[in-house]
Amino acid sequence: MNNFLKKLRKKYNFSQEDIANRLSVSRQTYAQIEAGKVELTISRAKKLAKMFGLNLEDFIAERDEKAVKINIKKEKEQKTEEADIRICVPQKNLKKFQEILLYILEKVGARPNIGETVIYKLLYFIDFDFYEKYEKQIIGATYIKNHYGPTPVEFKSVVENMIKNGEIELIKSKYFQYPQRKYLPRKNALLESLSAIEKEHIDEVLNRLGHMSANEISNYSHGDIPWKSHNQKEVISYESVFYRDDKYSVKSYEDNL
Repeated sequence: MNNFLKKLRKKYNFSQEDIANRLSVSRQTYAQIEAGKVELTISRAKKLAKMFGLNLEDFIAERDEKAVKINIKKEKEQKTEEADIRICVPQKNLKKFQEILLYILEKVGARPNIGETVIYKLLYFIDFDFYEKYEKQIIGATYIKNHYGPTPVEFKSVVENMIKNGEIELIKSKYFQYPQRKYLPRKNALLESLSAIEKEHIDEVLNRLGHMSANEISNYSHGDIPWKSHNQKEVISYESVFYRDDKYSVKSYEDNL
């Protein structure tokens, strides 16, 4: 368990202090737990499992159901047994992540307000709004709660691959007085990889939120229940979209009554 804990902590960029605070123990105590010198109690195991977006059974069995190798070139087809995994576990479609990112950049990437922070939030609302509407995932990226709003864990690796392959270009600039990381497309998105419903959904999110500055869309994301109901650096559960209030909900629940 100590090696598994260390692996999860590093995967989500947590410090020992972050996890110690979540467990309400000192950093020294958590370090001893991670080193296998202090026994991990069930109550603490439950807190850690929730923090990493796992159920207790998988956590104790040291199974990280969300683990994924970010290698777009060698991406394999999903095995049939994956259909049995709980729907709330993000099932990454890295190829679709890449094409949706290209499509976002084609549509709004040249706008002066569209930097990395805004793109994070656009991806979040595309993912979580689609899940609320259709109870299935469009990208299924893993988002953690950061101070500035939801952050997609896989973004860095996907972008690094795309830059390396000449598909997008990173431009460092300023938006007003603030530093900004912009990405511009160097190829067209493969729209055949998106269904008509998916494309319509993405367009709706971009039309609704694509004009916001980084500060505006970050503040807006802070009012959404999925962000509000989780702790800092905790993985945000897709299932939490079903507890949204009227301001953020994108699904008409009256139609289902």
